[in-house]
Amino acid sequence: MFNALPIITRYWFAATMIVTLSVNFGILSGYQVMWSWTNITSSFEIWRFLTPFLFAGKFDFNTLIACYMLVSFSKQYESGGPFNTGAGGGTADYGFCLLLGAISMMASYPLLLMAGLAVPPIFCKNLIFYVLYVWSKRNPTSQANIWGFPIKAIYLPFAYLAMTVFMGNPYMDMLHGIAMGHLYYFAVDVIPQVYGKDFLHTPTFLIDYFGVGEYQAPPPTPAAGAAQAATNRGGFGGGGTGGIGRETAAAGAGAAPPAPSHSWGSGGNRLGTN
Repeated sequence: MFNALPIITRYWFAATMIVTLSVNFGILSGYQVMWSWTNITSSFEIWRFLTPFLFAGKFDFNTLIACYMLVSFSKQYESGGPFNTGAGGGTADYGFCLLLGAISMMASYPLLLMAGLAVPPIFCKNLIFYVLYVWSKRNPTSQANIWGFPIKAIYLPFAYLAMTVFMGNPYMDMLHGIAMGHLYYFAVDVIPQVYGKDFLHTPTFLIDYFGVGEYQAPPPTPAAGAAQAATNRGGFGGGGTGGIGRETAAAGAGAAPPAPSHSWGSGGNRLGTN
């Protein structure tokens, strides 16, 4: 199941599990992973650009739900075609969407503090609801469900928000993510249609790395495939049956090489000689 996840979802989920478990088991402290611009500038703790988006919270039911939502909606967004900002609505566009969301949350956090809003310096749930909101705007008529009750996707973020408020849990991080998601949606969908200005474009380096459309891992190179095959047969030392090292030694001694076990075409030509 893990390997079947799209690449960005897979690594985001894996990193979130590592950081969340590390904090809950006392390997790392919550202070070490939270957002702090002061620590970044004064102590060069650059990991704080990432770790605030990877700590889902203490061990409780809300953290479990957050991890489920991360996998579920990130997977649907990444593999189901997000907004096309230059890479065909694929993985590169999703990476650009997450990058803009993370930057907007870090940049807007001081404004929230100045306004007296109690938003913790941990942005994992913020980013999850950012993805959920953008996905819901991209797929407004899709059918979803919350606790078994069917609901249209466009209302899903607000249904989760209402449940959180009703249960008396903190909700400012959810509102923060929804607000940043609306800014992204407005910039990538509303402005181009209403004002005819399209200014958000996925950077070239993301397209070069992930390609156009959903990311597909490149096939192994012939050299890597040959090395893997040699390893499976016992390596170059001739330790396995029919190893390459054994054939080379026989050829060097003037002996005829063993006949191939399969026929690969007329004439008995070996693979790779053409």
